[in-house]
Amino acid sequence: MKKIIITFLLSAGLFVSCTDLEVTPTSFVTEDNYFKTQDDAVASVTAVYASLSLDPGEQSLFGRNLYFLTDMGSDYAAAGVSATNPQVRAMSSLTHDATNDRVQVAWRQIYAGINRANVSIDNIPQVSGSEVVKTRLINEAKFIRGLLYFQAVRIWGGVPIVLHEPTSIQLESLKSRRATVDEVYAQIIKDLTDAESLPATYTAADAGRATSGAAKAILAKVYLTRKDWPNAISKAREVINGGYGYALFENFQDIFTKTKKNGKEHIFSVQFEPNQAGNGSSGSTFQSTSFTGFTATEPADIISDVALFYDIYQPGDTRRDVSYAKQLLNPTTGTLYTFPKPIFKKYLDLTNLATPANVAINFPIIRYADILLSLAEAINEQNGAPTAEAYELINQVRRRAYGKTITTPDVTIDLTGLDQTSFRAAIQEERKKEFVQEGQRWFDLVRWGTLVTEVKKVTAKNSVSERNNLYPIPQSERNIDPVGLPQNPGY
Repeated sequence: MKKIIITFLLSAGLFVSCTDLEVTPTSFVTEDNYFKTQDDAVASVTAVYASLSLDPGEQSLFGRNLYFLTDMGSDYAAAGVSATNPQVRAMSSLTHDATNDRVQVAWRQIYAGINRANVSIDNIPQVSGSEVVKTRLINEAKFIRGLLYFQAVRIWGGVPIVLHEPTSIQLESLKSRRATVDEVYAQIIKDLTDAESLPATYTAADAGRATSGAAKAILAKVYLTRKDWPNAISKAREVINGGYGYALFENFQDIFTKTKKNGKEHIFSVQFEPNQAGNGSSGSTFQSTSFTGFTATEPADIISDVALFYDIYQPGDTRRDVSYAKQLLNPTTGTLYTFPKPIFKKYLDLTNLATPANVAINFPIIRYADILLSLAEAINEQNGAPTAEAYELINQVRRRAYGKTITTPDVTIDLTGLDQTSFRAAIQEERKKEFVQEGQRWFDLVRWGTLVTEVKKVTAKNSVSERNNLYPIPQSERNIDPVGLPQNPGY
């Protein structure tokens, strides 16, 4: 792995370099001494996956760093007293600018992952081994690259499209113009379409790898975001009817139970393992930032407004007490502790609250409930009103939430008799309750065009404006090429 690590560190650094960086080399070492065997190819793609969950000395992309943009940058999460980083507090109050280090790290992490994917895609064809395996590995790398560009284009709008490892570290070669939003989406669709040929399943030992169903599921979200209702409907139905075995867990808690990782509802998740955060490369830090112990000390990540979020769940909706905790049993004293304000709970390992580094709860990128609600939303928008199919999709999610039999109609839970506007509002409400702390809220509000309206309801975030529908291009990137990387409005 030494060669791959060296290549990654050099190229990843290019995306956060300042113009005064002085370097001696004028080109990169080639991969000729590394990419020889199928094992080398497998190792390189393993490194691509690792870009999602590990980053030396930093909170990983899906371990918490993206949360600052997609969740704390929305209406439901805020920085607590324990969040002492002024950059994080600026993100929470929506007063961040182009020098904010959380935005810069997110950019670096996304492009570092893209670069790892590029290295694999460029070099795997030359190794010895099974052509079937090599093609699969390349398409796994394309899946991750498409996923990362999907994050990037929604966060920043048009971004540079980089499809090959840089061959020089001279300043001119580092400049890459912002592609248009349409160009970025075209590349995302191309990568994910190639990834549709991935296997439908893997052995238990390879659970967590990208599958054809995952590629179709992300494509469905891409088309939903683009308001391409026919394609969103088509891809979502392929996920549901494709024989992949996806289904809702009967119990909402099972989604975040570590013994049920990569289960039937998990279409694609970022994998987190025990002690991953304790080896110099931060894995998931959600537990340590959501729970500070059985004290009144406010954690780093808090609910922004109890009335707007915790209190909205109807009696019997099990999602509230999975997403938040008002009380927890202290295993040391055996007493039930009541927190001053509900804390986030989804990523807490209740069997191991004392050692958060050991927490191994995966982060769900996309799960089956998302596909059901996405298809229901697309049908409603395409047809101008909900259909029987759309009602059944949202009602399955609701039945599970209330502990009912998922496929059995229930007049006490099921929605019916709504027009297009009312059904749209119902979808938005279900997503608000379903996907707490899953990196969905900011993306949803932006694509619905309701970010400013909703966020203004939170007093501490009333500085929100239309500029917050995008994040700023990091100033460190614009220092390299201010002409090719024009800034987003308002920054």
